[in-house]
Amino acid sequence: MIIGIAAVLLNAALLPAFAQGAGQAARPAPTGPWMDKSLPPDRRADLVMEQMTLDEKLGLVHGGSAYSGQATPQPTQSLGGAGFIPGVPRLGIPDFQMTDGRSGVANTGRRGRYATALPSSLAAGATWDLKLAYEYGALLGKETRDLGFNVSLGGTANLIREPRNGRNFECWSEDPIAIGKMLGRALKGTQDQLVVGNINRYAVNDQENGRQIYSANLDKRSLRETDLLAFEIAIKESDVGTVMCAYSKLNGIYACESPYLLNDVLKKAWGYKGWVMSDWGAVHSTVPSALAGFDQEMPSGRYFGDALKTALEKGEAPMSRLNDMVHRILRTEFALGIFDNPPSAHPVNPFTGAEVAQRVAEQSAVVLKNANGQLPLKAGVIKSIAIIGSHADVGVLSGGGSDQVDAAGGNPVAGPNPVTGRGPVWQPSAPLKAIRERAPKAKVDYDAGTDPASAAKLAAASEVAVVFVNQHTTEGRDVTSLALPDNQDQLVSQVAAANPHTIVVLETGGPVTMPWIDKVSGVLEIWYPGIRGAEAMANILFGSVNPSGKLPVTFPKSEADLPHPVLPGPPSAPPQPAPAAQTGAAGQGGGRGQTPQVPFDVNYTEGLKAGYKWFDAENKEPLFPFGFGLSYTTFSYSQLKAAASGQNVTVTFSVRNTGKVAGAEVAQVYVSLPATAGEPPKRLVAWDKIQLAAGESKAVTLTVESLYLSIFNVDKDAWETPPGEYKVLVGGSSRSTPLSEIVRIAAAR
Repeated sequence: MIIGIAAVLLNAALLPAFAQGAGQAARPAPTGPWMDKSLPPDRRADLVMEQMTLDEKLGLVHGGSAYSGQATPQPTQSLGGAGFIPGVPRLGIPDFQMTDGRSGVANTGRRGRYATALPSSLAAGATWDLKLAYEYGALLGKETRDLGFNVSLGGTANLIREPRNGRNFECWSEDPIAIGKMLGRALKGTQDQLVVGNINRYAVNDQENGRQIYSANLDKRSLRETDLLAFEIAIKESDVGTVMCAYSKLNGIYACESPYLLNDVLKKAWGYKGWVMSDWGAVHSTVPSALAGFDQEMPSGRYFGDALKTALEKGEAPMSRLNDMVHRILRTEFALGIFDNPPSAHPVNPFTGAEVAQRVAEQSAVVLKNANGQLPLKAGVIKSIAIIGSHADVGVLSGGGSDQVDAAGGNPVAGPNPVTGRGPVWQPSAPLKAIRERAPKAKVDYDAGTDPASAAKLAAASEVAVVFVNQHTTEGRDVTSLALPDNQDQLVSQVAAANPHTIVVLETGGPVTMPWIDKVSGVLEIWYPGIRGAEAMANILFGSVNPSGKLPVTFPKSEADLPHPVLPGPPSAPPQPAPAAQTGAAGQGGGRGQTPQVPFDVNYTEGLKAGYKWFDAENKEPLFPFGFGLSYTTFSYSQLKAAASGQNVTVTFSVRNTGKVAGAEVAQVYVSLPATAGEPPKRLVAWDKIQLAAGESKAVTLTVESLYLSIFNVDKDAWETPPGEYKVLVGGSSRSTPLSEIVRIAAAR
C-alpha cells in the first residue's frame, strides 16, 4: 500500500506542479516597521494598517473567488482550493490560500496533489487520546502547508445531538468537554505548523437537512452548557485563528449575523482575538452582519465588497468596524507566523502520513461485542475465512462532501450516485488483502454480499465469517434511518444463521441500529478508517494490537429512543433544487442543491440532555453506551479519593490490568451535581488513557476545573459552581462506574 502511495506521488506528471511553487511569484521583501518580528502581533497589525487604503482593507474582508454558481475564473495566483483572498504585495500581506479538511487535506486544488486520508474526526474522537489528537492535527497542518496552503478549514465543534446528521463523521463527540479537549489539541497541532486553523460550524448546526433555512432553537442555559461549551473549551485550548459561522439560524437569527453569538459570547465573554469567517454562501446581509461582529465573507464579496464600501460611505456602518475586522485578520497572521513564513509547496511525505493514519485507526477501533472470546482470531490455527460485503476486496469507505480526501490512484469502486452525480469514495486499503496477509495458511474467499443467499453459502463453508457493512454519510444530507441501508441487515442475519462464528465490521459515520446483535459473535466499529484502515483492522482482528477505542457517541437501540424519533424537517414541501447562490461552492459537495426551501424550526426541547445525558435522564437503555469499548484484557478500579480545593476537585484512583496481555484503558470520571443544580444525572468531567502491562497497576490523579462542575446562570450571565454535595463516579464507560465518592464544595466567597 505504501509503495502504491509513493508511486502516485512520484508520477512524472505531478512533478512540474510542485516546481511551480505555491502559486505566488517571488516578490522583493517589503520594508516597514511592521516587519519587526520582536513587536507584539497587535502592534504589527496597527502599523501595517496605517499604510493601507480603504480598498486594500476591504479586499481582506471577503473572498476573491467567484461567487457560488458563477463561471468567473479563479485568479491566476489562486491554488484552486476551497477559497482564496488576494494579499497586498506592496505591504507584504500574503494571499490567503484556503483548503478544506478535517480528516485530511481535501480540495487540494487544480493540481490534484496527494494528501493523506486520515480516519474521520469521529474516529479520532474514539481514541480518547489527547497526544494522538495533537498528532492528528499536526499532520493535517503540515500537509496543508506542504501543499502551499496557509488556512485549514477544519475543526468541527458541533455536538452530535442528532445521530442521523450526515456530518457526524466530521464531529468528535456528543459531549462538550470531550469535544473541547480533543479538538482543542488537534487545532493546536495544526497551528503549530504555521497554518491558520479554523473551528466550525458556529453554532448548533447539528443536522444537514435544511441547513440554510432552519432555525435551531435552544434555551440560553442549555446553549452555554452544551453546544457553546464545546466551542469555548476548544477555542481556549488552541487559540484558533478563525471561527466559521454556520448556515443555519439560531433562535430565529442567522448565525453569521447573531450579535449574541459573535459579539456577546465569542468576542466579549470569551475574549476571542481572531476573526469570524462565513461558511460558503452563509452571509445574508451587509450592515446587520457587520454590526453583529462578523468579519469576513466567503467565498466572494457579495455583501462585504462594494455593498460594505457603500454602507461605510453612508455611515450605516462605522469605519471602526472595518478596522476591527482587518486588525483581527492581520494580528492573527502575525501571531501564527503566516506573514513571516509563507509556505513553499512540495510533495507530501506519504510514509509519515500513513504511519499516523494507521496509529489513529488502530486506537479508534471499538470492539462492541466479543462473545466467548471469538477475538482475536488465531492466524496459525484458523483454516478458512469468508470475507463478505462492502467492497472489502478493494478498499474502506470514507465520508463525503467538503471533507472528502481524494483516494490515492482514484476511487477503486466505480459508479456515481444517480442523485448527486458523485459516488461514495473508498480508500484503496483492501481488507481482503490485509486479512490474507495476516492468515497466510488459511483459505480466504470473498463474496460481494449483494446476494445474501450466496454470502450465507460461503459463510457456511468457512470456519469464520467476517461481514463488512457500511452506512455512507456526507455533507448536505442526513441519513433517513439509523438502519443499515441496502438490505445489509438481512445480509448479516442470513450469514449469522449459516455460521455462528460471524464477526461484523462496521464502516459508518456514526451510530447504527443492529437488529442482528444477538446472532453474531463479534462486532468491530472501525468508522471511516482512512488510507491504512484495512491494515489497522486486521491488526485488531488478529490481536497484534489490543483494541482501546471507546465510543464517543451513544448507540441507541431504536430511533424511538431518541429525543426526536423523527428527523426534524419542513412539514410538507419536498426537497427542491437550491438557488445558484447555494450551489457549486468550491469544495462543497454532497447534495448541497437538495436543501428544502421551506423554513422550519428544529426545537431542541431536550435542552441539557444531549447524548448520553438524555438516556440517563429518561432511563433508557442504549444499545451501547457512551464511553463503551471492549479490550482483549480486563481492568479493575480501586482506591478512589476525591477532594475539593476551592471550586476545583482532585480525583485519585488506581487502575489495574487484571488480564494476561498488555492493554490501554480509558478511565473516565463523571460527576453528579447537587440536586439543586437541575442537571442531568451525570456529566463527563475528566479522563485518562492509561497503558498497562499484564498485572500492572497505576495510580491516576486528575484535576477537575471549576468550569466543568459549573452551571450557567442566565440571570447573572455567568458561570457558577453550586455549593453542595457532588458525587464523583469513576469507571470504564458512562454506564460502568464501579467507584464513587461524595465531595462537598462550599459556596464561593
